[in-house]
Amino acid sequence: MSTSKEKNHTPDLSVVIPLYNEEESVAELYAQISAVVEREGLDTEIIFIDDGSTDDSFEVLCALREQDPRVRVCQFRRNYGKSAALAEGFARARGAYVVTMDADLQDDPEEIPHLIDKLEQGFDLISGWKKKRYDPFIKRVTSKLFNFVTRTLTGVNLHDMNCGLKIYRNEVVKNVQIYGQRHRFIPVLAVQNGFRVGELVVTHHARKYGVSKFGPSRFLNGFLDLITLIFLSRYVKRPLHFFGGVGMILLFLGFLISLDLTIERIFFQRYLTNRPLLFLGVLLIIVGTQFISIGLIGEMFAESRAENRQYKIRASLGFDDDEE
Repeated sequence: MSTSKEKNHTPDLSVVIPLYNEEESVAELYAQISAVVEREGLDTEIIFIDDGSTDDSFEVLCALREQDPRVRVCQFRRNYGKSAALAEGFARARGAYVVTMDADLQDDPEEIPHLIDKLEQGFDLISGWKKKRYDPFIKRVTSKLFNFVTRTLTGVNLHDMNCGLKIYRNEVVKNVQIYGQRHRFIPVLAVQNGFRVGELVVTHHARKYGVSKFGPSRFLNGFLDLITLIFLSRYVKRPLHFFGGVGMILLFLGFLISLDLTIERIFFQRYLTNRPLLFLGVLLIIVGTQFISIGLIGEMFAESRAENRQYKIRASLGFDDDEE
């Protein structure tokens, strides 16, 4: 049984670690984190979110939980993705500060004190910048391109938007909603919610165990998610402004083409049966009308939009709801 005091306890720091098939690295990562927080005198909880691992990751985490009550473990029934894992970790984090890092040992726990110091300079979120990174060439190139496009389109001037090593004030993780693949854009979401975001150069290590989960599809999905994020942040409450704007432009162009052809037919007696421009004008009018209709339909659903948790939990260890 957990006491009321334990339930209301607010540690200095929560370390949230999403993982998938990292059985070889989690124990070593735990040892590194423990050494840092004990040296710094930080009252800490370490939250592992097992995103449906198919190896022995959960068994290793259970062993860590048995030897250290600071370890808290949540296991998903299947792999739902990093956004779902972070969302669950954020919901369960109690610390005044919340640090996220990947479980592959590429993020360095020694950066935790530096992140705290930077956060205390008046920020709500500090994102790590892997200025010198040990990743495959294609991943480094696509990451630079992705970050450049994201900076340009969102105005959030960070060099490494998707770095797994970040620190937040607790109020940030409780107010920023992530789902789908929005974990790539947490700093953007924080800025949109009025939080102050900064950046700190952090140490990056080469992968020690296993293989990278990076693939070409993540690059494409990242840009699609960026388009989604921009649309949702700017137009989710007013979809007609987006679809209606595009529709009005197309409708206006179609109208001008049709008007010009009508004038030619009436005043200059020119036949239109062999004029492809006629079909273009009609097409633009039809498509423009459809865009406006989509915007009107979107307006009908804008206020009723709600996000529901789309993942199922198999087991959790060390949380209040399991110990009551």
